[in-house]
Amino acid sequence: MAPKFLVIPLMMLAFGASQPAAAALDIGESAPRFNAPAALDGKPFTYSLGDALQKGPVVLYFFPAAFSTGCSMEAHAFAEAMEDFKAAGATVIGVSTDDPETLAKFSSQACQGKFPVASDQTRTISKSFDALMQTRPEYANRISYVIAPNGAVAFYYQSLNPAKHVEKMLAAVKDLQPAAKK
Repeated sequence: MAPKFLVIPLMMLAFGASQPAAAALDIGESAPRFNAPAALDGKPFTYSLGDALQKGPVVLYFFPAAFSTGCSMEAHAFAEAMEDFKAAGATVIGVSTDDPETLAKFSSQACQGKFPVASDQTRTISKSFDALMQTRPEYANRISYVIAPNGAVAFYYQSLNPAKHVEKMLAAVKDLQPAAKK
């Protein structure tokens, strides 16, 4: 057994190995448009990235599995920050490879009915955003994108640790605002 002071760095190294080297979509690249089965506060609907972008920037975040500890923490953090995202003119959508029924429950519980989550069971969306884990491709990796209203990637952040995603996405959305609004 490794000494205690090595356990956390070794765990972080092991988690890091499951991440892709870099996001497929770089800053300035066009984000692939998609439609997907989604739920908001338990109610199913079809989410359209194209329609959402007509209203302003979109925070698109991928997460591995509904109801896992980290994913529930991240969803709760996004839910708590929704007023800040709205004030910055942005909407939020979470995407995972979970089935629509599981995500309907997750949308009303962990997301507190404050933003939708979409199902990517076919992994088509996750592949197009390079958001699948390399070692566990049945799961989405934890990566978040800010997509500007023109459809270009404005920012992305990748880390299996859910703690900084909301903070970094909100800062990136605020950076998109015209100077007069800041």
